[in-house]
Amino acid sequence: MEQLNPSDLKAILHSKRANLYYLEHARVMQKDGRVLYLTEAKNENQYWNIPIANTTVILLGTGTSITQAAIRMLASAGVLVGFTGGGGTPLFMGNEIEWMMPQSEYRPTEYMQGWMSFWFDDAKRLEVAKQFQFARIEFIRKVWAKDRDLQAEGFYLDDQDITQALTGFEKKIPHQSKAGDLLLAEAQMTKQLYKIAATRCKLSFERNPEQGDLANDFLNHGNYLAYGLAATTLWVLGISHSFAVMHGKTRRGALVFDVADLIKDAMVLPWAFICAKEGLAEQEFRQQLLQKFTEYRCSLEKLASTNSSIKNVHCHVGSLES
Repeated sequence: MEQLNPSDLKAILHSKRANLYYLEHARVMQKDGRVLYLTEAKNENQYWNIPIANTTVILLGTGTSITQAAIRMLASAGVLVGFTGGGGTPLFMGNEIEWMMPQSEYRPTEYMQGWMSFWFDDAKRLEVAKQFQFARIEFIRKVWAKDRDLQAEGFYLDDQDITQALTGFEKKIPHQSKAGDLLLAEAQMTKQLYKIAATRCKLSFERNPEQGDLANDFLNHGNYLAYGLAATTLWVLGISHSFAVMHGKTRRGALVFDVADLIKDAMVLPWAFICAKEGLAEQEFRQQLLQKFTEYRCSLEKLASTNSSIKNVHCHVGSLES
């Protein structure tokens, strides 16, 4: 079989790649024509291969470094490299650029083209925001209806208070005439879900990101994990973070918040309260949440059900034009 050069790999679309790597306390390097990461064990260093042909993103967290040779090989294979804080959150670099992207990268353009086809029309943009909220409710119902771990903690989808919160917001969505009104309505639903979760977990709670109690801290941390997944997905799909549909056109990167909302209430919210009730450490909470993200395909694969959401939105917007 003919040997592939790394530069041949950039033509493999990100939608066809399976892997997203988050690394901590590791050194990424090129060795013998491969990209490896090195971790320190007790008595020896261990090398692990990164299959660049099947990798879409590498996120470098706390205590990482990367060699120029590795960057060159990743760039030639079309792999995106992002820099993050601990636990994969938040996504940042020391300047305005959040990603190191290779020249002549291969990513689908249809999503960005479809997004821009409606974004400058206020009515269509509002309609897309509404479709996002319907998708958000649908995912809450999907997860809470089948997750036995949540049910063991008292989160039953058919409980009256949960049904009222979801159905009440669902009925309000079509009647909102401005994105600001839609934001207010969804905030009211989330506030109801906070109360429900606090009651189930027998916690006294008031949402305040600066409060310092476990529930608030876990909500902050879990939300950042969701933002990281959303940002990664949008970059892979080739859609700029700037073209938000709900969180405001003037806030840089606001589309990340729109997309993250698809999974935050379903996943982050209940587990933040459950883990706070059990007095878990932050690392244990993160591990539990990432396990649930994987279980319900909330990773790149699921949020590229932003794919699904975006494609459904495109179809819906297309019907508005006809």
